Amino acid sequence: MSYRPTKATINLAAIKRNVENFREHGNGAEVIAVVKANGYGHGMLPVAEAALEAGAVMLAVGTPDEAVELRRQGVQADVLVLGATTADFIPYAQQENIIVTAISFDWIEQAQASFDAALPPLRVHLKVDTGMRRIGVHESEAVRAARLLEQSELTFVGIYTHFATADELESELFNEQVRRIKEVIGEFANSGLFVHVSNSAAALQHPELACDAVRVGIAMYGIPPSRDVQDLLPFPLYPALSLETAIVHVKRVAAGESISYGATYTAEQDEWIAALPIGYADGMLRGLQGQEVIVQGRRVPVIGRICMDQCLIRLPYEMKVGESVQLIGVQGEERIFIDEWAERLGTIPYEVPCILTQRVPRVYSESAVTENYSFQHRDAMIR
Repeated sequence: MSYRPTKATINLAAIKRNVENFREHGNGAEVIAVVKANGYGHGMLPVAEAALEAGAVMLAVGTPDEAVELRRQGVQADVLVLGATTADFIPYAQQENIIVTAISFDWIEQAQASFDAALPPLRVHLKVDTGMRRIGVHESEAVRAARLLEQSELTFVGIYTHFATADELESELFNEQVRRIKEVIGEFANSGLFVHVSNSAAALQHPELACDAVRVGIAMYGIPPSRDVQDLLPFPLYPALSLETAIVHVKRVAAGESISYGATYTAEQDEWIAALPIGYADGMLRGLQGQEVIVQGRRVPVIGRICMDQCLIRLPYEMKVGESVQLIGVQGEERIFIDEWAERLGTIPYEVPCILTQRVPRVYSESAVTENYSFQHRDAMIR
């Protein structure tokens, strides 16, 4: 129980609808639900369970510790670790049936050395670096790495890559990455390998690349990967996260008075201001000074520097303590999407839910999704 009115509400019905939409429009491809980084700040376990209920066939995480946590919470579905794993994790992965990623020849050698034949098989997906130049085997050596996996005691079951610029409308690098991965997977036609190359952006813009599955991360949470993709959505995305709090103090300040640290805001006239119990320790960073919130169905600005635990807003008139304030989400006819925060902070929408700290309680609901809080697909926008 929390004694503070600040909370993030996660609508699991939105998660499910987004997964269902990808399955319906995915050219027969399965959905891998990406739940890394605590489910992009939404809560890994509830999101994982909702995605699986909606038909996702696999979960993907960024670190081995996240896979361990899913198993500790009783999740028995297939889990793929997208990031690097160390040799000491191999026996645990075998025992708990966790799929790991082969990222280099050295990794294959170390995994083979750590493999315990007395335990269940170790399932492995090969990560092919086709241009991201992060982790993975270079495309020119991918076939050799795959043959090495086939000859090892490891169980080679899948192959994938990651696109660096799929969220752009036109990208030579994206086209080149597509060409490179097609060459690689062409070497394994009819091999039975589980192939997945598309992230959210590629799945939305290029359904022809779906292969066996698509990895749906940011879009599963109802957030478009970029403004370019947002303008060309093939189906609606329903944001799952709303952030709200309530007024805890109201006062009148006189013209010429300054407020908060650094006195960066000075009232030009007599004004009503209100304090909200949320600050940068909750993820409402100081860069959000000037961002608007919604109270009584109208937008009002955050004024003065945001403090660790509190921030201040300017009211159009006196309001009562306890008045509900929407920071992200819908109130009345007004809406604030996560990308509005991202633009204010000079970052990408992915980062916003991830910076909401654990001090903000996550409350889960199964409310009906509404068009009023959605990113509409291109046909609806044209109409």
